Amino acid sequence: MSGKNSGYLDMELLRFTTAGSVDDGKSTLIGRLLYDSKAIFEDQMEAIERASERIGNEEVNLALLTDGLRAEREQGITIDVAYRYFATPKRKFIIADTPGHIQYTRNMVTGASTANVALILVDARQGVLEQTLRHSYIASLLQIPHVIICINKMDLVEYKEEVFEKIKCDMEGVASKLSVQDIRYVPISALNGDNVVDRSQNMDWYDGPTLLYLLENIHISSDLNHEDFRFPVQFVIRPQSKEWPDYRGYAGRVAGGAIAVGDAVKVLPSGFTSKVKSIDLYKDTLNEAFAPQSVTITLEDDIDISRGDMLIKDNDHIIVGQDVDMMICWFNERNLMPRGKYVIRHTSAEARCMVTNVEYKMNINTLEKNEDDRTVTMNDIARITVRTTKPLYFDSYKRNRITGSIILIDEGTNETVAAGMII
Repeated sequence: MSGKNSGYLDMELLRFTTAGSVDDGKSTLIGRLLYDSKAIFEDQMEAIERASERIGNEEVNLALLTDGLRAEREQGITIDVAYRYFATPKRKFIIADTPGHIQYTRNMVTGASTANVALILVDARQGVLEQTLRHSYIASLLQIPHVIICINKMDLVEYKEEVFEKIKCDMEGVASKLSVQDIRYVPISALNGDNVVDRSQNMDWYDGPTLLYLLENIHISSDLNHEDFRFPVQFVIRPQSKEWPDYRGYAGRVAGGAIAVGDAVKVLPSGFTSKVKSIDLYKDTLNEAFAPQSVTITLEDDIDISRGDMLIKDNDHIIVGQDVDMMICWFNERNLMPRGKYVIRHTSAEARCMVTNVEYKMNINTLEKNEDDRTVTMNDIARITVRTTKPLYFDSYKRNRITGSIILIDEGTNETVAAGMII
């Protein structure tokens, strides 16, 4: 492999999601990021120029870069979660472009669930709206570590500093009610490119970084839980070949912490302990592995381990239980059934469960709890408790986003009906 390629593979990956009200300019902003950072090809640009002319736009409509579905291009709105990939010399990026409408809350939850950064767009003319509250709440619920409030369309308010400062002040009032650790504010014009990739000549009063500079430099390596070692076993590797007659490895992704050869580990649910004999990564042998690497671990003792089991360090604390309290976003057209039975998937483990309690629904437009109406319908966010048929081993979602998340599946249709964050 050439040095250039291996450098690209070693680059840090940042995932970010975009959210905002309809017509706040999310697609235009992403188009501008891709265009100004030279991340699109000439043929893509030509296709967009032709499409812009066909629609009757005088200038090139950069939003067409991300609205990949024909239905979206024709209606001029984003319907589904669209993923885009681009890279600069500093970092690789995956963008989840999610719809702004209330009926697509579930799409936003899906797109934002793995994000390091949430970009929340606010129209400088409109200020903080109900949708801004909703998107901020979802970013907080999903424990996205960094939030960047992009105050867009500054060109339509004559680039006035007082407009930016008022929206910033209003947002700080909202943020104080939410658990968002790191929040930044950038005044931009996605249409004209002000403060997106290049510094704006029109807002000399703003001395902060451009949006791309923030995305390239925001510190994300401490976003993962590096304290508690968690290794859900996805697959047991037993080649039983002449070369490897006795090899028994446990493959999976490190979901938290780090592990080194010689470390003592405990196997859940059996509780047996052993020591790490080797850590293998394809043809390489490692001395240690850490989140989020995918590796194969072998142990010094022959213990019966299968998919769904978990390795933790011998002295680590993890919650083991059958009653699981969680916040869920309901994805399905059929309402949640109280006392209903579902399949629950947690890391690589699977069990059946029953909904034992619906405590409240969130009114995500006012950030108030509704304890009177407990009918959970599509796109609702609610707090529920389930009872599982076998113990799960988990952390709170706040402590570890991987071991603290679940999905619920309808046994009859095999549809994913909800995503949940364990409290």
